[in-house]
Formats: sequence, C-alpha cells, structure tokens
Amino acid sequence: MEGFFNQLFDYNFYCNKKLIEQAVEFDAISDNTIKLFSHILNAHHIWNKRILKEESSYDVWQIHKVADWQDIHYENQRATFEIIRNNDDLNIRIDFMTTEGRSFANDLKDILFHIINHSTHHRGQILADFRSNNIQPLGLDYIHYKR
Repeated sequence: MEGFFNQLFDYNFYCNKKLIEQAVEFDAISDNTIKLFSHILNAHHIWNKRILKEESSYDVWQIHKVADWQDIHYENQRATFEIIRNNDDLNIRIDFMTTEGRSFANDLKDILFHIINHSTHHRGQILADFRSNNIQPLGLDYIHYKR
C-alpha cells in the first residue's frame, strides 16, 4: 500500500505543480483561485501536522501569495513522503483535533486518501474558475498522468 500512496502523492504533486506553473504565467488570477489553492496547501499542511502531532503554521482558509505556493507545496510533499516512509502500518489510528476543537480519530490510510481526494475536489473547482475567466485549464486526469 505504501507504493500506491507514493504514486497518488506523486500525481497530486504533479497536478499542483502544473497549476502553480499555470497560475504564475498569468498576471492576474481570480481571488477565488487564490483562495482555493491556498486552502489546498493549508489543508495538506494541517493534516501532515496532525499526523506528526505538531502545531500547524497555517489556518484552514489562510491566503498565500502565488509566489509562495511552490515552497509550501514542496514542503507538504516532503513531509507526506516522510510520513509514508516512516509508518510501517498505514492502518494505525491517528487522534487529532479539528480546527473547531472537536476530537476525532481516523486510520492513517484514510487521512492520506482524504488529502488526495480533497486536493482533487478543489483543483476541479479551480479548473472551472479558470474556464469562467477564459483561461484554458490543463488536463489533469489521473489516467492521462499514468500514460
């Protein structure tokens, strides 16, 4: 299962990197895209920190400058690969507190899948936002990535 998650996070990294590159190309991207992509980065960071039992540096909806996206993205990816590499059992339960202060526990594998699924969901919203602003979005389907 470790190999599968490494593949999924490689794909996630690729898609986010491509969106960052595309956003940097344009003089102005919508506030909505900035909000959504910042949220993708923040959520990934927050989940990494929950798994590692560390304090988050970001709030869920904190806005980041486009110029900072790449560094945050690389750090998220590095931390996630380290988490996967250092956990022999992806079925371990992770206890965490939500941003609203509620206690929960989920299996590590489910949290890792959530990070991927959450990012995919919001990337879809960003691609729709690109289209509505006359920007031709990149094709980021997983099957195309695997070809």
